[in-house]
Amino acid sequence: MTGPRAGWEAPVTVAELVNAGPLAGARMYGSGENPVHQVRIVDELSVFGTVAPHTAVVLIGTAASGGWAVEMATRRAWEQAAACVIAPAGGLSEGSGEVLAERLGVTLIFVDEDPLIVAVRVASAAARPEAARTQLVARCATRLAEAGPSARRVLGVLNAELPGTSVTLIDRYGRHLAGARAVDRPGVARLSTEAQGADGRGRSEPSGDDDHGTPPEAGARTGGGVGARWSAEVEVPDLDGGVLGTLVAGGSSRSPGWPAAVRTVLRLAVAPLTAWAAQERLRASRDFALRRALAERLLAEAQQEPGEPGEPEEGGARAEAIALGWPVEGAMTAYQVRPTAEAGDAAPAGTLIAAAVGQVPVLPCGEGWAGWSALDPGELAERLSRCLRTMPWPCAAGVGARVEGLRSVEESLLGAEAAAFVAGPGTVARADRMGPAELLGALPTGVLRTPATVVLRPLLAVDKDGTLLETLAAVLDEGGALKAAERLGVHRNTITTRLERIKSAGFDLDDAATRLALQLACHVLLR
Repeated sequence: MTGPRAGWEAPVTVAELVNAGPLAGARMYGSGENPVHQVRIVDELSVFGTVAPHTAVVLIGTAASGGWAVEMATRRAWEQAAACVIAPAGGLSEGSGEVLAERLGVTLIFVDEDPLIVAVRVASAAARPEAARTQLVARCATRLAEAGPSARRVLGVLNAELPGTSVTLIDRYGRHLAGARAVDRPGVARLSTEAQGADGRGRSEPSGDDDHGTPPEAGARTGGGVGARWSAEVEVPDLDGGVLGTLVAGGSSRSPGWPAAVRTVLRLAVAPLTAWAAQERLRASRDFALRRALAERLLAEAQQEPGEPGEPEEGGARAEAIALGWPVEGAMTAYQVRPTAEAGDAAPAGTLIAAAVGQVPVLPCGEGWAGWSALDPGELAERLSRCLRTMPWPCAAGVGARVEGLRSVEESLLGAEAAAFVAGPGTVARADRMGPAELLGALPTGVLRTPATVVLRPLLAVDKDGTLLETLAAVLDEGGALKAAERLGVHRNTITTRLERIKSAGFDLDDAATRLALQLACHVLLR
């Protein structure tokens, strides 16, 4: 058989029977790695001569009558290459059983139930391994349905119901989200939700301490050797068709059927995890909208004069903002984060900004997000720099000047907007460190190119090689002909001659308003 159910018909191992099958709750000594092909009930030691290899031997009668009998039966089982020996509890002390199993390399299991009933259950599982594994999958499906859309509970079910297997959920950046923290990924069999691959084998380290580690079934104890290491992955899609994260499972087993069963269970966990992500996104979007409205109310209330009609009552937006930890008094610094490429949902951006900067308002501003913080410009810029590295899209950020109180924060917001416009992808610019050149560089050239062309049309009509436009920009930037000549590398008289031609085109350079308009127009056309 090939495909996602490859290995399901392979014989079950002793460990599978103990960890997730009819022997759950039994006490096992030894590795339990051997496959079980059939079951044989043994009531006398003389019967062992007819026991076939890979048989689960169930002791009853005189064969289980005392410690000596169980020890002799275990030795005979080893001689016959039996899969394991199942004995009633009390037939041999557990300490002696553990020593014997380790010395002979035979798995020894003690059960509290009637050995004959146990024999029937084990025989059924051995005869129909696919049905036995299907029961495990059905039980996991029920538990996952009960867990609901919660990553923490879903991973708790997976780690509890898949003994000997550590399962973790990592995000698309490779960071741990839930479940066991240490699951090695080399050599994994990568599985998407559309097409699942065959068994993957790789190395895996034992999982570290975690809330959802891999405890054995209640009362079960597993000792002995270690089987082949394996690991597998199942991708969890997000609502946009991308990858939300990856379920990674790893463990130790010589059963080719166990990894296949684990992968099937992992696929069952995809739906509740996708539902969890949708629920979290809905909650974040709702919270983001509510906080945006609160920030807008807060700024509006800050502009109202005491006693002005419509002045907010005591409490209101201010009280809500204080409860959220937002700064409402004292020195404040505004910020803006803008995407430099097409951005997606705003809610994750708000969450990431708040995580990096602290409890601050996050408002939509153009295509980006803005707000204010009590941090000084330097600290705020440093935190925004870290924030940009976590954003799901390339972004730039700007920091405004430090102002006093909410009534002045809009001034800082304007500076932050200009700084963010100047900043390149992945960088943060500060408005308090921007000179005239940087401010001019923040002009939206796409919007101003047409009016700039209209303003300079008389000059452009006579400026065939662009030297007059370049000269005009240099004179206005440098504040005079001498520095302009040094900047352009020409003689001062050359600049004077060009200025006469510029003035003859109808431009009065002695008028301050005209100089400002011409300087802006030159920068727009020369960029």
